[in-house]
Amino acid sequence: MWPGEVGGRRRSRAITLRGSTDGWNRLGAGNCRYAIEAAANTIRDELLAVLSDGNEPLEPYVSHARNPTQADSWRDLYQSRRWGVYFLWRDGVAYPEHIDRCPRTVAALANWPRCEVPRCSPTAVFSILEAKTRIPPHTGVNNTRLIVHLPLIVPPDCVFRVGAEQRQWQAGKALIFDDTIEHEAWNGSDTLRAVLILDIWNPALSMAERELVRTAIAGVNDFYGLSVQQGV
Repeated sequence: MWPGEVGGRRRSRAITLRGSTDGWNRLGAGNCRYAIEAAANTIRDELLAVLSDGNEPLEPYVSHARNPTQADSWRDLYQSRRWGVYFLWRDGVAYPEHIDRCPRTVAALANWPRCEVPRCSPTAVFSILEAKTRIPPHTGVNNTRLIVHLPLIVPPDCVFRVGAEQRQWQAGKALIFDDTIEHEAWNGSDTLRAVLILDIWNPALSMAERELVRTAIAGVNDFYGLSVQQGV
């Protein structure tokens, strides 16, 4: 888990880079972006096969206690599959059974510029938001990584806000953003919304700077005793 991430038991000082003021990134992911966009229909079909078992394969995204100031806005999502997830990788840990069920998705991620930081990343996860469900405004704490959303199932009235700008997802068209900017999402439709979420290195970082980030984050996690068991 990235130290200080929403839902963590302790918070640390954020590691941030100067970036776009509106939160949207127009550079990251490189060839991986085109690969996952080209494979969007195949990725969606593998997800639909998972969802054919109902929501039982999913786990609640909000599965941990939150601090009192967050309790009201997040109460409806706590331990609820209204915001359900299906991890392929979580905080650097692979989910072999899930990966086996989604081989073509994994193949499309072959050139993913994965942000590899022990006990923090990479993460690749299907995010399922049920009808009439809203994810409250929240922020990450570290933009040495960026977040990629690949929309797969997008009914009407599904909106994503980063900073001051709202965007509607388009199926198969990836969005890349800095999650240290406040963001929220909602599904106002009568059916589920599904997005594949990845984290990637911020392209502004050199290889040497990535190694510095790994060392710094590992030190913070070791100091506070954070582990992947504490959730995302």
